[in-house]
Amino acid sequence: MPGEDGSIDSSEFRTVLGHFASGVTIVTGAGPSGPVGLTCQAFFGASLEPPLVLISPQLSSTSWPKVAETGAFCVNVLSEDQETLCRAFAVSGGDKFKGVGWSAGPTGSPVIEGSLAWIDCRVQDIRPAGDHYLVLGSVVDLGYARGKPLIFYRGGFGGFEA
Repeated sequence: MPGEDGSIDSSEFRTVLGHFASGVTIVTGAGPSGPVGLTCQAFFGASLEPPLVLISPQLSSTSWPKVAETGAFCVNVLSEDQETLCRAFAVSGGDKFKGVGWSAGPTGSPVIEGSLAWIDCRVQDIRPAGDHYLVLGSVVDLGYARGKPLIFYRGGFGGFEA
């Protein structure tokens, strides 16, 4: 079968995957030195009963280990006016929370002001998968607001018109 021998070109694979429009999230945690977070496009609801979500941070992320060590995380679903925030949390280093309004969710993880929705979770399982982790979270609490989502498609950001 094609690809079983590693013949799939990674740049072509990225291009093809880019044709799947997705929402954008910032995953946050209450680190020992203050709040930590990272932009994470790979997120979905894994189960309704019990309520579980799955995120997939990169193995190379410098922020994810700081979130993971807390044993909890909050998925902040970004609204269409949060592209700048998304880009800030996508880079390594620096004080990503400088000037960002947030409040602690039930697990202590930051719920970012202006997010379209938030899902506060306890880490249930973490497994390596290629160049990413698969992280299963057990939902502790959640909430949502009115607004439109930030969408990522073919390497760019946009909004959604209902």
